[in-house]
Amino acid sequence: MEDPANRLLIVEDDETFARTLSRSFERRGYRVHVAGSLEQVQQMLGSERPDYAVVDLKLGTASGLECVRALHAFHPDIRIVVLTGYASIATAVESIKLGASHYLPKPANTDEIEAAFGKADGDTAAPITNQPTSIKTLEWEHIHQTLADTGFNVSETARRLGMHRRTLARKLEKRPLR
Repeated sequence: MEDPANRLLIVEDDETFARTLSRSFERRGYRVHVAGSLEQVQQMLGSERPDYAVVDLKLGTASGLECVRALHAFHPDIRIVVLTGYASIATAVESIKLGASHYLPKPANTDEIEAAFGKADGDTAAPITNQPTSIKTLEWEHIHQTLADTGFNVSETARRLGMHRRTLARKLEKRPLR
C-alpha cells in the first residue's frame, strides 16, 4: 500500500536504470515519478510535490545540480540524494550547498539511497583516512570544480583552466562526469 507521504522523483536520463530504480522503490511503497531533464522536472513540479528525489549528477550534457537547485527552491524540505559515477569533493560540496541531503557514488542500490534519505545530519564517526591523493585525482577534482563553477560549460572551463577545448573534451571522454 502506497504511503501518500512517500512521493519520490527520480531524475535520471538512463531509462533502464531509472526504470529499475523506480520499480524497486514502488515495491517499497513509494509513488514514483521519473524525469530525464530539468525541463521535465519543472513540468512535473506544476502538478506534484515530491517528498524525496534521486538526482543523477549528469543528465546528458546538462548538470543535475540545476535540478537540485530547482527542487530545493520549490520545496526546501525535500530530501534529495545525488548520484554520480565519478564522485568528487567539488560536486559533493556543491550538491549539498544547493540543497541535497546526501551524495552517493554509483552504483548505489535502493537500500543505500533509502538510508541516505534518513540522514539529516553528518556523521562525526566517519573515518578519516590518511591516504594521499594522487595527482590525477587532484587534477580531476580541479577540472570538476571549474566545470561546476561554470555551470558545466566546457568551453568556459577550458578557457579558465588555460587549455584547449579539445584537450579538455578528451580528458572528459576518458573519465566522464557520470
